[in-house]
Parts: sequence; C-alpha cells; structure tokens
Amino acid sequence: MSELFLYDRPIKKESQLNIWTAFPAIYSFGMSSLGFMSIFKRLDQRNDYFVERIFVDTKDTAIDLSAVDLMCFSFSFEIDFLGMFKIMQKYNIPFNSRERDDNYPIIFAGGPVLTANPEPFSNFFDFIIIGDAEQMDTTVIDFIKNNKHLQKNELLQKLSELDGIYVPSITDFIPESNQVLKNNQPLEITKISAELNDCITTPILSEKSFFSNTYIIEIARGCSQRCGFCLASYLNLPTRFAPYEKIIESIDYALNYTDKIALLGALITAHPDFEKICEHILKKKEEIPNLEMSVSSLRADTISPIIIKTLTACGQKHSTIAIEAGSERLRKLINKNLTEEQIFNTVKIAKENGLTGLKIYAMIGHPTETQSDIDELISLAKKLKKTYKNFEFTFSFSTFVPKAQTPFQYCKREESKQLEKKYNYLKKHFHKLGIKIRCSSVNWDYFQALLSRGDRRLGDYLIDVYKEGGNLGAFKQCYKKYKQKKLLPPSDDFALKEISTEQNTPWNFIKTCPGEDALKKEYNRLMKYA
Repeated sequence: MSELFLYDRPIKKESQLNIWTAFPAIYSFGMSSLGFMSIFKRLDQRNDYFVERIFVDTKDTAIDLSAVDLMCFSFSFEIDFLGMFKIMQKYNIPFNSRERDDNYPIIFAGGPVLTANPEPFSNFFDFIIIGDAEQMDTTVIDFIKNNKHLQKNELLQKLSELDGIYVPSITDFIPESNQVLKNNQPLEITKISAELNDCITTPILSEKSFFSNTYIIEIARGCSQRCGFCLASYLNLPTRFAPYEKIIESIDYALNYTDKIALLGALITAHPDFEKICEHILKKKEEIPNLEMSVSSLRADTISPIIIKTLTACGQKHSTIAIEAGSERLRKLINKNLTEEQIFNTVKIAKENGLTGLKIYAMIGHPTETQSDIDELISLAKKLKKTYKNFEFTFSFSTFVPKAQTPFQYCKREESKQLEKKYNYLKKHFHKLGIKIRCSSVNWDYFQALLSRGDRRLGDYLIDVYKEGGNLGAFKQCYKKYKQKKLLPPSDDFALKEISTEQNTPWNFIKTCPGEDALKKEYNRLMKYA
C-alpha cells in the first residue's frame, strides 16, 4: 500500500493477544485519522500484541477472526455505525453483543460520539472507553491479557471496575426516568482525560491516504472559547497544548520523510507559541522549497500577518474561519465573542498577506434565531463582498444540532421545513451577491440530532436502518415502523424537543469536565442574550 512506518516495530515471535483495530470507513479515510492511527501505533509497538488494521475495503487479513482476541472500533461520528456494521457483516459477527458468545472476540470502541452519549450504540459493544485512549494498552489491554483465562461475562464485570470503562450489558436503562442503573443504583463514569505532554503525530505515511503523504501534528486539544453548541470544545476540556519544543522536534523529524505537514487542533492559533511555530516553518521553507503546510480552521480574532504569510508561503491560497452567526447578539448567545470589526480585520490581513479567498463557516437555526439574525448574515456578506473586491468568499452552512455534553444539549431544534425555508432564503440572496454558498442536508442533520440525544432503545432501529440500505429513506421508513409498533417515541422527542435543565438525560451518567452543573449554569448565562 506504499506505506512508510515512522516508528520502530518490534519483532513479534509470540503474541499474547491478537487485536483488530477497525475504522468504519475506507482505507484512505482511516489512514488520515490521527486518533485511530495513534492507537494502532501504540498497540503495534508492543512485542506481546499482534495488531492489524481493518477498514471497510480491507480484502485480506493476516489472522482469521477465530484467532482474534479483541476488536476495537474508532467511533468519531454518529453515522459511523453504518461502516461498523459493514465490517461486522463481512466477518459474520452478530451486531448485538448479547448474541456473541465466547467464540467471538471482545468488541469495544471509543471516540468522541461514544464519550458524549454512548447509549444509542451501547447494545453493539462489550465495553466502551469513555474519554482519551492514550494509555489504553497499559490500563485496559494489559488487564484483559492478564485475565484471559476468565469467561467473557466475568472479565467484563472486572473491566467495569476500571476508570472510564462502560460495560452496557451489566446495566439497565429506565426510559421513564432516563436513567442508566447498575445494581439498581444510578451509574457514574468519569471521562478519562490525558495530558498532552507530547505531540500525537502521524505514525505511517501513505500515498493512498486522503491527505496523501501528509504528516499531521496535534498541537492543541480542546478550545477555551467554549461555543455553546460545540462538542469538540466541551468534550476535550480542559484545553491542552503540546509543548513548543515537542512540536518543533516533530516538524523537523517529519521533514526528513515528507514535504507535507498539517497542524491539528480545535483552536490551533490559541497555542501560546503559535507565531514562533510559524516562524520556524518559514525558516524550514527556505531550506525545503516544496514544503506544504495546511491547518484546521482558524479563529478570526487570532489571525496575524505572520500566520497568513506562513500559509501562503507553504502553498495555501485559501483558508477557513468560522463566524457561526451573522449578528453580534447571536454570536454572544452562542459564546462566539467575535465582532464584525474583527471579521473585517481578519479578511484585511488575509488579503494583504497573500490569500486569495476565505471559506466562512456559519450555522443557522441557533437557539432564539430570528429573521433579523438571518438578514444580518446576508448584510455582513454583502459588506464583505463590497469592501474586498477580487477576493473570493465561500459560505458554508450547517444547521444547529443539539449535542450531548454541551450547554445547548437542552435546546430545541427548529423543524426541518422552517430550516429549509431559511436555506432557500439564503441561497436566493447569496446568488444575487455572486457569493458561493454550500449547505448541509437539513434531513441528515435531523437524524444526527436524533442520535446525539437518543437512548438505548434506538439499537435495533439502527440495525434495521443498515439492513435497509443506510440511506435517508431507510432512516425515515424504519423509524415510522418502530413508532407504529410503539417501540420508540416520536423521533421529534429526541431530535427537536427542548429539555428542561432539571430533567435527567440518558447520558448524564457520563461525568465530563466541566460537569453537568457547570453546563446548566453556562446555558442559563448564554440564554440572557435571547
């Protein structure tokens, strides 16, 4: 597969555990997932484990399923269950954990979706890792290795006593109270949070990766801005930054093997040494003329000339900022404390220092959004277009999805018809302005909201969705069938309804930073801008 391993792989004469690490998408996407690949590297560096990567397009495996002890899935997005089922079906693995006896490997998973609200997917896994998985080999896998002699149910009981491990099969979900119970008592699991004392970096360069031969470096985790809707921000608190020296060391190491690097983080420009990092890259550019650098989205009020100069020197003509809303009232409400003056100054710096265009992310359907907020968004775009002629703007819109473990988990979502009207209104006016516009699917966003705030009762429904093709029609028709049989409540109960801050949620047994009380307090603080 034209792969270059960037770490030493020990000779494995005799493995004590055989592990499949599975990514619920094609090879090229999996190889670009830094979290998935960093876990594979950590396991692969152990001489007592044999670990193999599995993707939906994997054709051959080095070991048969019958010899696999553990199977681990990376789960980053709600829709990942479709790719997971595709892999399980390929190897004739029952989807529900209750249908798998000791002849099957122990199947577990981790990732942001499962840490936020594991309940819709809980029937599929023997256990779930809640939080960061950096130390998974020493805290969990070694524990399993040392207890291989136990029956699966005994092993799972013991695993449930470890920090950050959720074993759904030994719990009960009570729909009437939205509670997950263990031994008839409310369950509590605290999210594992790892220090970022080193850089997480690409372990294997691949020509066939989505980001071909690109060395990705995580320089920041979490975001101190804490937009009220943002799972990436709240789930990764506290905000952590990789040490400057480690970042520079990683960049220099990477450039021995590739001329493509990417810096990753929810808010990379907030790194206290980000301008120094840019200065270092500019110096390396003088030595390596073909050096390319890409970054994740920039925050408008932290952009400086040296940052833009570094991007343009390294081949970028466009970059991305997120303004999220058109009016300052709404930006204050969502905690995106960004003024119109700062947005215009960002574009000014971008244009003066070599960028030819910006993609601007925004969201519609925010809590308390009015027609006036939409009109202010159009007005902002009009002023930008008029002020910065010959500069390319592309606006990319999605609709608000209430996410578990954020302050806006309590908020209602607008009905799809109303959101479609807003999209059509924006499309008409942006077309007049001559500005490109891209919009997410309102209906797909609806089902993302359903899964974000759903509970364990969705398990069998998701299996049927997959069996019926996994498309939008399958989501709709299968839910209609389950509702008619009174197996599920109306889908709007999960996707649209406002939740009282005094009400239990199916995921409140997961204890994350800053905690449920802090989320309620922040929700009430932000709502004062309504």
